[in-house]
Amino acid sequence: MDVIGGELDLHRLDLRYAATRVADPGATRQLTASLERCGQLVPCVTVQDPGGSALVLIDGYRRIAALRRLGRDTVTVECWGCDLASALISLMVRRQDRGFAAIEQALLLRELVVREGLSQRELAARTGRDVSWVNRRLQLLVGLPNSVLAAVRAGELSNWAASRILVPLARANSEHAERLLAVLGRDRLTTRDLKQWFGQYERGSHEVRERMVNNPRLLLRALADRQVERGSAALRDGPEGAVASEIRQIEAAIARLRRRLPALRPVPQALITAMPRVKAALAVLDDTITWSITHDNSRDLFERACAEGAGPYAA
Repeated sequence: MDVIGGELDLHRLDLRYAATRVADPGATRQLTASLERCGQLVPCVTVQDPGGSALVLIDGYRRIAALRRLGRDTVTVECWGCDLASALISLMVRRQDRGFAAIEQALLLRELVVREGLSQRELAARTGRDVSWVNRRLQLLVGLPNSVLAAVRAGELSNWAASRILVPLARANSEHAERLLAVLGRDRLTTRDLKQWFGQYERGSHEVRERMVNNPRLLLRALADRQVERGSAALRDGPEGAVASEIRQIEAAIARLRRRLPALRPVPQALITAMPRVKAALAVLDDTITWSITHDNSRDLFERACAEGAGPYAA
């Protein structure tokens, strides 16, 4: 691959792949400080536009953003002597200090499919991946609302929140996804908060979901209060209360299974196979309880400590 380097005016760059990059304000600030202190050490990568005189920027979008923050007019570039598709693929497979996020990979792959006309099989072969990897990456963009994608690209929403929360939510209820995104723009929630919120949303009724989308923080406060109440109840009831609760859970699970049996015809093999293990476990528990009752010769620890510390009987 032929490489030509040199200085170039910023306005001569074609930034057509800017939409495939995810903003990272923190990284851009660090890069800006480094450029101001040391200058540009790594050139940006460009390719000659086959349809014009401009150079298409392949790699270096954060460096361009940092240079503009510093008021610079020029940039150091190297121009690769290959076509755009080959340059993008080379960029994806090169070892870099900053790997591409999954959503960035998906956006680059979509560019190669839509704009450059490459098939998924060809992309897999040229990137050293299998077809299923290419397909999984492209599936990240299926059903992703433009507003959510814009929030991810702007660094306002994490890739995890987009793929694990907003995408499934948008596929089920696009209006709720848009409303939740608007709320997240005003009130940032942690990954743990979002995971907890979505778990409750999946189990909630339509009426409850409406309230949850409008005020996620209210639900999280309610869950935190419930956790405190459970902790207080556990402290109040002690281990006896915990045992009673577990027994009730076992009884409730058995009752649920009995209610489901009429609809299970034939009876699932998994249930038939599990019954001997369940009976054996219950038998072991019964034997353990019986042994504990017959061998319980312990005394109250407080009373024993008082008796042992009283000393010899004084006549």
